[in-house]
Amino acid sequence: MIITDEEVENKEIVRKYRRLLRHAKPFLKDGDAKLIKKAFNTSMEAHKGMRRRSGEPYIYHPLEVAMIAVDEIGLGTTSIISAILHDVVEDTEFEIEDIEREFGPKIAKIIDGLTKISGVFEYGTSAQAENFRKMLLTLSEDVRVILIKLADRLHNMRTLSSLPRNKQLRIASETIYLYAPLAHRLGLYAIKTEMEDLYLKYAENEVYNEIEEKMAANKPIRDRFIKRFIAPIQEELSAQNFRFKIKGRPKSVYSVWNKMKTQNIPFEEVYDLFAVRIILESAPEHEKAACWQVYSIVTDFYKPNPDRLRDWISTPKSNGYESLHTTVMSRTGLWVEVQIRTSRMDEIAEKGYAAHWKYKDMPSKYKASVESGLEEWIGRVRDMLEQNDTNAIEFVDDFRSNLFNEEVFVFTPKGDLKILPNGAKALDFAFDIHSEVGAHCIGAKVNQKLVPLNHTLKNGDQVEILTSTKQKPSEDWLRFVETSKAKSKIKDLLKTERKVVIAQGKEIVLRKLKQMKINPTDEVFNQIRAYFDANTKNELFYKVGNGDIDHKEIKRFREVQEKRKAEISPKVQDAQTFEKQLTKATGVSRDMLLIGEDMDIIDYTFAKCCNPIPGDDVFGFVTVNEGIKVHRTGCPNAIELMSRHGHRVIKAKWTSQKKVAFLAGVKLIGTDRIGIINDVTTIISNELKVNMRSISIDTDSGIFEGRIMLYVNDTIHLELLINKLRKVNGIVKVIRFDTKE
Repeated sequence: MIITDEEVENKEIVRKYRRLLRHAKPFLKDGDAKLIKKAFNTSMEAHKGMRRRSGEPYIYHPLEVAMIAVDEIGLGTTSIISAILHDVVEDTEFEIEDIEREFGPKIAKIIDGLTKISGVFEYGTSAQAENFRKMLLTLSEDVRVILIKLADRLHNMRTLSSLPRNKQLRIASETIYLYAPLAHRLGLYAIKTEMEDLYLKYAENEVYNEIEEKMAANKPIRDRFIKRFIAPIQEELSAQNFRFKIKGRPKSVYSVWNKMKTQNIPFEEVYDLFAVRIILESAPEHEKAACWQVYSIVTDFYKPNPDRLRDWISTPKSNGYESLHTTVMSRTGLWVEVQIRTSRMDEIAEKGYAAHWKYKDMPSKYKASVESGLEEWIGRVRDMLEQNDTNAIEFVDDFRSNLFNEEVFVFTPKGDLKILPNGAKALDFAFDIHSEVGAHCIGAKVNQKLVPLNHTLKNGDQVEILTSTKQKPSEDWLRFVETSKAKSKIKDLLKTERKVVIAQGKEIVLRKLKQMKINPTDEVFNQIRAYFDANTKNELFYKVGNGDIDHKEIKRFREVQEKRKAEISPKVQDAQTFEKQLTKATGVSRDMLLIGEDMDIIDYTFAKCCNPIPGDDVFGFVTVNEGIKVHRTGCPNAIELMSRHGHRVIKAKWTSQKKVAFLAGVKLIGTDRIGIINDVTTIISNELKVNMRSISIDTDSGIFEGRIMLYVNDTIHLELLINKLRKVNGIVKVIRFDTKE
């Protein structure tokens, strides 16, 4: 008997479905299994004959998303059904009304929140931002929309290898820009960590593999160290009759890379590659005392760093995270982070918001602290969503700025606790009390001392707000406030006044365009906006109406545009028009920019924010009116560009570069000595015949730091130079740095 591929696939579909039911079984109620089966059959029928890019049957995807929702987030029947059906309305002929008729309004509402908006968006806007805002509109009613979307995004990231490079970069960048911070905010640390690692795997594959290999090579040494470190703690905990588990938790590849990048250090200098986690079994009423007792035992054996104690048990984070963290000195001279928590706290730390439902029957005094923070945050999101006329990209930026922030705990004059994002100002506190208090705030007293509106609050501060009826909001306030609530209320208060100025500015711009006989299309407005460095059309009109942009300058824009038209090739608007133009020019169908070959047929330049050189992993980005810019995938601006405007990202690769020099920056750190500059310049100029554009040297207390801008052929040439410079006597560190010309 011959088994066809179709038979194998059908068996795999049944296996995945049965595994889902098996894992969901503990919480299924009467009739739930029948509803899940109905959803499965509906999805099978709707996606019949459809395949993913990998060639697999499409039904694999919704089943895997449902599995993540159950296993890794801890969601129930409603979410399983929604996950199985989440792509049905978007990709097939099924309508939301069909879902509502068959499965009820609750599931229909969730699926509607997960269904992307179709249609053409105004040029210069972001489809991703519009869809993200639409999805968040449902969050305020049902948080499961976001949780299922995170499961969907995680499975897409796990199967990213089957997509073309430009789509990999767009999806990975969207994930690190929006979805990983969102998972963090909802307390889903395991999902957040995996998303970050997968982002790095696709955005900077060589870096990811190198760190992963080094961490794997260190594992046996790390395991031996952890075993010796925890031995005395285990013995004492057992002697005191604690029920516990201890495990060493390695840092993720992304967090190691992030530390290397932010501190400018090589892998070998990242010392805290792991943390030790002690998980206790304890009744809710004894949890706090038990954790502090274990802290006492740990610090009996190892000296703690007093500056690194973090008590999130007495005051949990606003996403419900509870744990006691301390950093102690091991007997071998290494700092080790020790995390102490109960099994309930550990489950909430891993599964976040969804795990709170499991503990809804806890005594109210323990439950309140866990739930209030997240409910408050969802309330703040609801406030933001009321600002419906905000540009979607601005909205996403505002939303994102409040995702990754840690909290600061401050008190009212009467002793009530307020939790605000880290970096919050006195004005944020005023708006948190009431929008009217914020609108009339003239200053504050922090711990009885008078401070200005932009004073940054610290943990434990007691804050009293001072107001005046004569005070009114200023545009400057938006520059320093941190919270979405403050930003949205200030924008609201400024809106009426701003609308008048915008209308005046628009009238001036239209009048000038009429005088120049230019048709006022969206594209023209976008070109003027980009020329004057305004983020939106309204910002452009506001700057003109307010006098920040002299209306006579608009004539100059015309001259620059005419000059540019004469210089550059026909307009490329996005990846699709790029492909069409390239195919037309070369006679061959292709979608990749070949750097070094295509200069004569497609206009492109190298981005000054990251100065790519041959050998760097790169992508092309279609700008509004400056042609195609080539960026490194590790460029500081890459994530934002790819996540906001994925449709403008094009694939790019280097071809042969004949004697072309590229600008790169090298930073040197070492101990100062006579002749060190001469040794460095000799290697650069004489040995390797490299031309320097600029060199700046700074010495302080015997420490030497130099920054050199020089011209190299490619990454191999640059690496050779860096390795030679590292051998100079007194040089401790040599690294490449990104710099604007």
